[in-house]
Amino acid sequence: MSRGKNYADSVKAFERTTLYDPEQACKLAVETAKAKFDETIELSVRLGVDPRHADQQVRGAIVLPHGTGKNVRVLVFAKGENEKAAKDAGADYVGGDEFVEKIQKENWFEFDVCVAAPDMMGTVGKIGRVLGPKGLMPNPKSGTVTKDVGKAVSEIKSGKVEYRVDKSAIIHVIIGKKSFGSEKLLENLTALMEAIIKAKPAASKGTYMRSIVLSSTMGPGIKINGAKFVV
Repeated sequence: MSRGKNYADSVKAFERTTLYDPEQACKLAVETAKAKFDETIELSVRLGVDPRHADQQVRGAIVLPHGTGKNVRVLVFAKGENEKAAKDAGADYVGGDEFVEKIQKENWFEFDVCVAAPDMMGTVGKIGRVLGPKGLMPNPKSGTVTKDVGKAVSEIKSGKVEYRVDKSAIIHVIIGKKSFGSEKLLENLTALMEAIIKAKPAASKGTYMRSIVLSSTMGPGIKINGAKFVV
């Protein structure tokens, strides 16, 4: 795979095998994001867990101190007072069966997060097989199945992110934009890492943090010294 000149220049700016302190890694992520658009900064953490086992799942959600810089589109399944609360909180789409039908018949997915009031889970269940594989199925653990849909929508719009280990035992999460600057990125990174460390399953043995990499949309991966996050 051929890389562009900007990528090649970025690689020369640091040592690919060096484990950088979090602060330095954030500075490098900003410096190596050379595209003309405001690149997204993403964190990838490989964990020492076996996702095939239920007692080694790592999943949760956190409101980043400075948000993600991304406009998140929220679909809420709610009715009555919850419907009004969701709309007042800024939800992009609020309803019930009409959205189930739209997703089923039109393959409509113009949303990034799906929230549901508990009394609407029967309705949402009709499209569970479609939402699940896309990571969009509401879940109590991530706070997307809740009686307080208004609060859930407000938090999501303010920069709440969900972290979840995938089949390869890796967590991928956006922590901001290049335009945030290294200080805000560092604060978001630190908050997220603290949450992931607290979420360590009791069944996890050996090294929990296998590798931590920070990268921009078009830039190279920068390895982080995970020991800096462990007290």
